[in-house]
Amino acid sequence: MKFLKLIRYQNLLLLAFMQLIFRYVFFQSQDIPLALADWQYGLFVLSTVLIAAGGYVINNIFDQHTDTINKPNTVVIGKSISETQGYNIYIALTATGVSIGFYLSNVIAKPGFATIFILIAATLYLYATSLKQMMLIGNIMVALLLSFSVVIIGIFDLFPTIHEGNQQQMANLFSILLDYTIFAFMINLLREIVKDIEDVDGDYNMGMNTLPIAIGKSRTAKIVFVLSFIPLLLILHYIYNYLFGLLFVTLYLLFFVVAPLLYFTIKIGAATSKKEFHNLSLLLKWILLFGILSIVVISINMNYNA
Repeated sequence: MKFLKLIRYQNLLLLAFMQLIFRYVFFQSQDIPLALADWQYGLFVLSTVLIAAGGYVINNIFDQHTDTINKPNTVVIGKSISETQGYNIYIALTATGVSIGFYLSNVIAKPGFATIFILIAATLYLYATSLKQMMLIGNIMVALLLSFSVVIIGIFDLFPTIHEGNQQQMANLFSILLDYTIFAFMINLLREIVKDIEDVDGDYNMGMNTLPIAIGKSRTAKIVFVLSFIPLLLILHYIYNYLFGLLFVTLYLLFFVVAPLLYFTIKIGAATSKKEFHNLSLLLKWILLFGILSIVVISINMNYNA
């Protein structure tokens, strides 16, 4: 149980689930060739999960003092797991994940793609050690990394199979992946800033320079309020221009993504307590989950209409 807290297993399950539904619900309903065999795709998911888990471990190592203030009940490093053990776990997880990435890059005859896994692991380390202390830079970097876990699916499973006869179809699929990547980035960016507001006391005591520390919780909440209109309006625009003919998809997105996001927008402007910001952060995680699940609804609705 202590190890599961250390690697934030719920977030890792969400990551794996997202990558699996894109492959086995969306891609396989498109009648397209895929570069990886099923067991190889399983290794691909495992690789991204292991590298992400390593990122959580190294982050917990460097966050143990702030977490003692912000989240004392979740602290693992320094209590049940020593710092040395934490580093060993981090090295094992990251090295295994990157090694699998090397193997898969050679499987698809793109050995240079192995650098993607190295760069992700290196960025996670830099985030934990220095980037997270830079106002907004850390928020943007972690949101980019999380959202990149969507588009990397296409890089390894679609890109190697592109040929002259299917370029347009593959371009359309990559465009859809990019749309979900942008959605994941925007929601994760909002969530990272809200988490900074929630953790402001511990971050301040550790001398960090987050946005809430620099300009205050109230002003930061107002910035999040304004930023939340961007994904809200973009989703409505996307529904109107591309999905309006799919009734079930439209209703699903309105009820399970747009409505909760609108609720978030209303509540963030009035939130003041740590508990309120925590609940809003959790709400954003659910919005992200339901947003990703919309690819299932789209696939089913398209097949039904067909």
